[in-house]
Amino acid sequence: MKYTTIHLSLILGASLLIGACADQLDLQPAQSVDQEIALNSDANIKRVLIGAYADLRDEDLWGGRTLLYAEMLSANGEIRWEGTFNQPREVYNKSIFTNNSFVTDTWLRAYSAINVCNNILEVINLVDEADRDRVRGEALFIRGAVYFELVKLYGLPYAAGNTGTNLAVPLVLNPTREVSEEDQAPRNTVEEVYQQVVSDLETAEDLLPETNGFFARNYVASALLSRVYLQMERFADARDAANRAIDLATANGKGLVNQYMEAFNNEADTQEDLFTIQVNAQDPDNSMHLFYSTPEFGGRDGDITILSSHINQYEPGDDRLEQFVVRAGETRTDKWREQFRNVKIIRLAEMYLTRAEANFREGTSIGATPLEDINRIRLRVNLPEKTSLSLDEILQERKLELAHEGHFIHDSKRTRREIQDNNTPTLQYPYDDPKLVFPIPQREMDANASLIQNPGYGG
Repeated sequence: MKYTTIHLSLILGASLLIGACADQLDLQPAQSVDQEIALNSDANIKRVLIGAYADLRDEDLWGGRTLLYAEMLSANGEIRWEGTFNQPREVYNKSIFTNNSFVTDTWLRAYSAINVCNNILEVINLVDEADRDRVRGEALFIRGAVYFELVKLYGLPYAAGNTGTNLAVPLVLNPTREVSEEDQAPRNTVEEVYQQVVSDLETAEDLLPETNGFFARNYVASALLSRVYLQMERFADARDAANRAIDLATANGKGLVNQYMEAFNNEADTQEDLFTIQVNAQDPDNSMHLFYSTPEFGGRDGDITILSSHINQYEPGDDRLEQFVVRAGETRTDKWREQFRNVKIIRLAEMYLTRAEANFREGTSIGATPLEDINRIRLRVNLPEKTSLSLDEILQERKLELAHEGHFIHDSKRTRREIQDNNTPTLQYPYDDPKLVFPIPQREMDANASLIQNPGYGG
């Protein structure tokens, strides 16, 4: 069997994800194990799969930072960064240095997860036949999810066009072995990366079961696909994927919680959660709490203030206003109030909003009418039902329902909306402005001569 290195810490990450170990484990050891040891049995491959989830749930990815990046890029004069961390401040100011450690760590963590998935997929035939489809589906789900985050952050949006020439990130679909010139892959195009994401997630959706504990399920893949299709403006596909997610999730007991704020700060998943990152005392990474927290609830002094320009967009009586509280003279959101609470990645409410928008754009009523889905969201927050609907109203409902959860920059890009500069309100960034795209980390540029830097960052 060919030699491949896999970080031992990724295998040990299994107990971190599910809280099976009483002591927090160190994810930093540099040891590696031969593929013949790590991937020579069904049991070991499944342990390595948990390691891929450990990468996905790390703070550099879905443990919070990809959500934080989206909030900082789309602050739009509605939130203000007040923290001392330079890395998020650079994102907030649209002035990112190529050696930004957060940007670099997200890239490295993403490709670590991808490499683990590639290793699993290479030896998938060693998995017991009864579990093979599930394991393959989970590996493809993780790889597709990670590439989706990368293409959104490091490449121009799909809506910018020229998807066959605009560069995204390198597609690495085989295990990375000893570093050599062969491993110095060039950047693939936005189109190529999106097509790979769609392929991975569509296959995962077909392979995954309906029930799978905290891990990926078929309706989670459907839900993530709906996001991908929205970015690609494949609205009929987005509608159908969201509808499949709704049907499968509700058949498995999912539904909107009764009160809006009951959806947040939960020790366990709620009925509204389709996918969350599990957080506990043994595995405490929750970057959204770190940067949104207040000392009152065991956190730091909050870094992010919510401005009146955002709060004034809510209608009087909207229960979503209950999330905003004044502490130490600044307005915060309580969505990320407590540390040892799960990070929300996909909520059922998002699927209703996606189905409403896609149905509206297509002039269809698959699953429900757009008006029915929007009113479902509005009634939950104590707002009167609408009797008519426009696309702008749907997008505004989406913005307010999903606010401070890492969505607005991606919705702004796909709908071609400008983003206001936070320091010069008269300055507007077009949706396809290179300043809304991350640089390729300088570390990678130095190590890989095949890489081309993004516009505006030199190199």
